[in-house]
Amino acid sequence: MALSRIWSAFVIIAVVVAGYKCFVLGDYQIFKLMVVGKAADPENPLKLDGIVETCWVAVEICLKLIGILSLFMGFMSIAERAGGVRLLSRIVAPFFSKLFPGVPKDHPSMGHMIMNFSANLLGLDNAATPFGLKAMQSLQELNPNKEVATNAQIMFLCLHAAGLNLIPVSVIAVRAAQKATDPTDVFIPCMIVTFVGTMVAMLIVSFKQKINLLQPAIILWIAGISMVIGMLVWYAASLAAG
Repeated sequence: MALSRIWSAFVIIAVVVAGYKCFVLGDYQIFKLMVVGKAADPENPLKLDGIVETCWVAVEICLKLIGILSLFMGFMSIAERAGGVRLLSRIVAPFFSKLFPGVPKDHPSMGHMIMNFSANLLGLDNAATPFGLKAMQSLQELNPNKEVATNAQIMFLCLHAAGLNLIPVSVIAVRAAQKATDPTDVFIPCMIVTFVGTMVAMLIVSFKQKINLLQPAIILWIAGISMVIGMLVWYAASLAAG
């Protein structure tokens, strides 16, 4: 409902502003430019693409994203079928059992959450969404009150929204499709921002849910992840400086 109102407001405001420019300011080409205008056209004072041109660009970007997303989603599918998810579940079980105390260790939601976080780590937002939906559905099975989210669901949703990202594949692919000078120059900023966001989300939710973050398993995992992030940032920065 909220998104419907937002998009309706966008359309209404655009039509009202265009109508004002057309009938009050005498810009009779405004509606034509909004539909078929091109940013590269010297006669286009808006310097923006119209609806038709924008739709074409959107399709071109989607087509260019198919290859890179198919590659990494294929890797994830292979890892899932080869038992990599089960192995990873056992590895992170001590950490997740402390962070999600209400979820049994062998519950299917653990695997779905791990796949979701793995997709986020690779910057595959489109792949992370279905795994996130499966995780929430599995967590809902443990929910005694179906009308209210459980602590585990809230924690997972906040961590998913923060989206810890090591390799922003989707962002790099979009920038490459748009012929950016250096599509990978967002690597370090994305890594730092998502790491800080994830830590803040975990701290706030843990404080609210009274989860003790000073447990050895949690401290070791946070320290390990922080060390990996720090080393990656240092290495990427040294490459850029060189």
